[in-house]
Amino acid sequence: MILVADSGSTKTDWILATPNQADLKFTTAGINPFFLSDKEIFKIIHKQENLVAEAEKVTEVYFFGAGCSSPDKREIVSNVLSQIFKQAYVSVDSDLLGSAYATCGEESGLCCILGTGSNITYFDGESIFDGKHGLGYILGDEGSGSSFGKKLLTDYLYGNMPKEESSLFSQKYSVNRETIITNVYHKPRANFYLASFAAFLSDIKSSDYCQKLVTQGLTEFVETNITTHQGYQNLKCHFVGSIAWNLKAELQEICASHQVDVGKIMNHPIQHLANFLLKRG
Repeated sequence: MILVADSGSTKTDWILATPNQADLKFTTAGINPFFLSDKEIFKIIHKQENLVAEAEKVTEVYFFGAGCSSPDKREIVSNVLSQIFKQAYVSVDSDLLGSAYATCGEESGLCCILGTGSNITYFDGESIFDGKHGLGYILGDEGSGSSFGKKLLTDYLYGNMPKEESSLFSQKYSVNRETIITNVYHKPRANFYLASFAAFLSDIKSSDYCQKLVTQGLTEFVETNITTHQGYQNLKCHFVGSIAWNLKAELQEICASHQVDVGKIMNHPIQHLANFLLKRG
């Protein structure tokens, strides 16, 4: 059995592939070693009892996750996986590599993540290359769920959100300054908390306020991350993540205006990732 995982900060998609049998699919909370300890990661996986029940049969584990770009963070996740899947070979790498495998396959291109956070990488058909981006939700994450959530919250608290949208926001979330400050500055996983408000964009998608917010956020991502890459006009640029998927019409329009050649846009790359790994052998 081969186990493949694609993890962001919000959730982790798992596929357990067995020859001549239907794939088993699971979902757990997000596993990001920047925000979670080894014990917390262990608990998240163990909550998925159907997955743990197959642990002894798993021979290979391929985990691709947010926060797994550095060796020390990869080791945290690898050690936990090795404790659970004791008979398996374990490989841990960044979510960018997993996304590149899922979208680019064996072709070169740019691969962007637009979900809870945001990032970009160049893939040459075999490997990804470290860039200057991926600074996280405080310094970076342009065009991400956490970035849009932060803008919505600040507009709401400052009174800059239009009256109709502000009323809808208040009805949906029932938040105030105190609860927002507490969750952002005094509780863990502030990025996840901020990103949870991005869903409000779907409720007000036709409004001028939303369109302006979305255009500004996605334009900032494109101009900060894509057009700064030398020769970007000659490369396919792929996108994965909930923000890219839910705002794909707006994203495609902004990319076209910046001469960005959009390739695939995926919400959940896990199946394509698993297919690539199984085909590669």
